[in-house]
Amino acid sequence: GDNSVSVAFSPDGRQVAVGSQDRSIYLFDVDTRAVRVLRGHDDQVMAVAYSADGQLLASGAWNGAIRVWDLRTGEHRLLRGHVDAVRSLAFSPDGRRLVLCSQDRTVKLWRLPAGTAEVSLTGHEGRVWSVAFSPSGRILASAGADRTVRLWDVETGRELRAFAGHTDMLA
Repeated sequence: GDNSVSVAFSPDGRQVAVGSQDRSIYLFDVDTRAVRVLRGHDDQVMAVAYSADGQLLASGAWNGAIRVWDLRTGEHRLLRGHVDAVRSLAFSPDGRRLVLCSQDRTVKLWRLPAGTAEVSLTGHEGRVWSVAFSPSGRILASAGADRTVRLWDVETGRELRAFAGHTDMLA
């Protein structure tokens, strides 16, 4: 429907997660077309991401809430310490970190399974729209409304490089 906000494929390609404006997450089984619904957010779900092993799903909402779902049990937990709308999130390849970016111009790293906020990466001069880990998990890329793409050292939180020159806002 027209209330879908975000979508992600599971690593094995057998499931699609869809975050929705109705505050739910829909898990579609590609083969059987069965639908499972995850409920717990109290605002629209802006971003969804699977862990590399497919066992966890992270979701971020408009009100800044981040939840990590165990897809085997359906249980979830709320990660605290974020306040603004989540735009994108991603698990590190080893599943030990979760990164998210937000309208508040920050990129935040969380350590898993503890669920503690590890570091805030600041440098963007506008809303941050998207984040991704390198295959090694050691470098993080972020892109934002300031028309830059920035690379960060995951261990230190230090900005390694900024690419400018986009002629339009990254939306």
